[in-house]
Amino acid sequence: MRKIILKSMSIILISVIFIGCNHEIPLHTSTEISGNWVFKQVTDSNWLPATVPGSIHTDLLNNGIIDDPFYRLNEIDVQWIDIVDWEYVLLFNVEKDILKKDMISLVFNGLDTYSKIYLNDVLLLSTDNMFIRWTVDCKKQLVAGENKLRIVFESAINNGLESRKKLGYFLPGAENDQSELGGLGDKKVCVFTRKAGYHFGWDWGPRLVSSGIWQNIELESWNLASIENINVIQNNITKDSADIQFDVSVNSIKRSSLTFVLVLDNTMVETKSVNLEKGLNTISFPMVFHNPELWWPNGLGSQKLYDIEVKIKDNFNIISAESASFGIRSVNLVQEPDSVGSSFYFEVNGNPVFMKGANYIPQDIFLNRVTPQDYANLIKSAKEANFNMLRVWGGGIYERDFFYDLCDEAGILIWQDFMFACAMYPGNKEFLENVKKEAIQNVIRLRNHPSIALWCGDNEILSAWNRWGWKENVMENQGQNIVDTVWKAYDDVFHKILPDVVKEYDPQREYWSSSPSSGFGELENGKSGDNHYWGVWWAKEPFSKYEEEIPRFMSEFGFQSFPEFSSVKKYTNETDWNIYSDVMKSHQRSSIGNATIEEYMLRDYHKPKNFEMFLYVGQLLQARGISIGIEAQRRAMPYCMGSLYWQLNDCWPVASWSGIDYYGNWKALHYAVKEAFKETILSATIKLSKYELSIVNDKLQPIPAKLQLQVMDFQGNTIHNYSQVINIYANSSKIYLTDDINNLKKDFNNDEILIYSQITQGDSLLIDSRIDYLVPPKNLKLPKPSLNYTIELVNEYTCSISISTDVLAKNVFLQNDIEGRFSENYFDLLPGKQKVIFFTSDHKTSLDDFTSQFHIYTLVDSY
Repeated sequence: MRKIILKSMSIILISVIFIGCNHEIPLHTSTEISGNWVFKQVTDSNWLPATVPGSIHTDLLNNGIIDDPFYRLNEIDVQWIDIVDWEYVLLFNVEKDILKKDMISLVFNGLDTYSKIYLNDVLLLSTDNMFIRWTVDCKKQLVAGENKLRIVFESAINNGLESRKKLGYFLPGAENDQSELGGLGDKKVCVFTRKAGYHFGWDWGPRLVSSGIWQNIELESWNLASIENINVIQNNITKDSADIQFDVSVNSIKRSSLTFVLVLDNTMVETKSVNLEKGLNTISFPMVFHNPELWWPNGLGSQKLYDIEVKIKDNFNIISAESASFGIRSVNLVQEPDSVGSSFYFEVNGNPVFMKGANYIPQDIFLNRVTPQDYANLIKSAKEANFNMLRVWGGGIYERDFFYDLCDEAGILIWQDFMFACAMYPGNKEFLENVKKEAIQNVIRLRNHPSIALWCGDNEILSAWNRWGWKENVMENQGQNIVDTVWKAYDDVFHKILPDVVKEYDPQREYWSSSPSSGFGELENGKSGDNHYWGVWWAKEPFSKYEEEIPRFMSEFGFQSFPEFSSVKKYTNETDWNIYSDVMKSHQRSSIGNATIEEYMLRDYHKPKNFEMFLYVGQLLQARGISIGIEAQRRAMPYCMGSLYWQLNDCWPVASWSGIDYYGNWKALHYAVKEAFKETILSATIKLSKYELSIVNDKLQPIPAKLQLQVMDFQGNTIHNYSQVINIYANSSKIYLTDDINNLKKDFNNDEILIYSQITQGDSLLIDSRIDYLVPPKNLKLPKPSLNYTIELVNEYTCSISISTDVLAKNVFLQNDIEGRFSENYFDLLPGKQKVIFFTSDHKTSLDDFTSQFHIYTLVDSY
């Protein structure tokens, strides 16, 4: 490979160059291969229409061959699909002019997973990795006019069983592989196939092992040379200047001299003649940006994205062009030894930033059903809830480019796992080579996104091998030699191949070998690195443990809830409306699920009077618990510098740890984290007889403010007042008020009072407010509120609801059968206060329609 470095230039000083051009359309063409696809089972003769991109399950569903796998228990009836082979065929036309090009290739952006590809009955390629973009030369096989493309998909299950048999020993783990449901007994095969792990089942997902053409297919053709990719390398980033180097990888079919043109934000900034060698060349264009507009995480500034385009010209003809967006920013993972262990925080543009967000999983078990609007809605929801980070978890997929584009635009940083989770993997040569190819492709594809903050090797494998009994099981049943063999495979992938790939192809970003861990190959300890804390839920510890278990960075913790009743009704019928019905248990994949929700609920809440109220109170329970954890972690900054709960979203309708259900509805949790993740929050702790009020401020500037506190009964009568002018320190957590509970409550009982606090700036700008109680919700002597509300039509998509109450209204839940979202929900409303809520729908609505389907509940309605 040849590398050429051109003279450095400053984009401030460079002259703008204009060159006349007769042909501004690149001769390098890329055309999507589409049309009337058909499919069938290999052993069948009946062809059916197919949708591409798609999957075998959705094609069968669209043709009425199977019922909706998400409805009731239908998942059980479609397990036969993954043990047979399927084939897809398309007839497509090619123009004569295309065949004159020097190079013609078929590009398969996503094939799931084992396939054989035939063009005009000639075998072109065999594939074995869902995460790889496959490119194959097809110039010799193409003909002018009609061509036949045939793709045969082999069963991932049968391939996995064969690989399992050949391995010669048994791998521990993969407990989430629901092999029993698939009729395989305990033969778990997910680890043998480079395919999304969650397709085989998880403790929040179904077992639907699909196959098919899950991303589009393109026909690429070009002459002379083609740009493979642009690598945007950032060095020495400050507010005054940024050294940027654009490394352009170019494939040339012969030695040639061609002209390169660089266009930055639609302005031509460089033109240069370059001598290319046959094969792969790298041409470097250094630039200095003076006073660059920096890219910032959500909440700390704007997300400026620059656009660079590189064109290759042969005389006046553009023969290839490629573009990339990038944001100028520095992101460093800081691990400095201290008196406890080592820090673990992300420094962005020179500033320590507390990471707020959640773990992300794929949005559907059938990936072709996730639309651009689905992606946009989810990232918008994350931004609105004040997220600045998502962890793309290792049992799903390396997401589509569009997902990362949205995160770039929203200021959402990405903790990016490689696709390995909760299992030990084989270590044979073919598997390791496959993994390396996958890693190289995806690092190259994603490295220009300013949102990518970290590459992480795996999810929980290091911990599981050492602490979940896996190693001991292998030792006991297979011996030390197999222990060493299994560990060598792990070491090869996560301590050699993956870090080497990151070092070579994206050296400016950190590689973290396993989540959770305290260092490279070191087990989590709470004193360094990141932690997953599951004492709440799996060990059934109380929510108060969140205030004790404070790590340096919390990358997983969570608690479950059910979707709201309107969502549950979409996958059940009335006979299923009991949390212990077969259908509700099937749409709950945690081994301790529904009973654990009920156990925690009865600790803090009255037993709900019916199924619908159980779903409502269950969401309050989840929101309450996770809010306690988030606030405890934020109060502990700078010791703790990250709070990523499990999980943001769902891949099917289910009881899970998500804050947004499969249908896109915000649970009480997502409304709660929107408050808990605000840039500046009040946070209180009540222990024994002491009340402490802290303020956490993520802003990089101090805030002059006024702190006010009011103790009142549930009828709104004031018991105690406090006011103080304060200065809220920048990027900090600090206790601003400590008082004795007895001093605050006077002669009133704990179960009949609340503490309202707020911070304001200037005369009236409310920064944050909160309400605290001295006993759990079930011990509160709540009065029955009389709610008054008026509804007005703001426009044909939005209604406003003005609500007031005579006494405390706890956990006000607004519900409407029209699809849409309330600006606030599940909130507490004080007597004498009025709150205005907005409901927005994607569909036009009338005042009569909204009002007739509007319902309002409070906690006292649940029992």
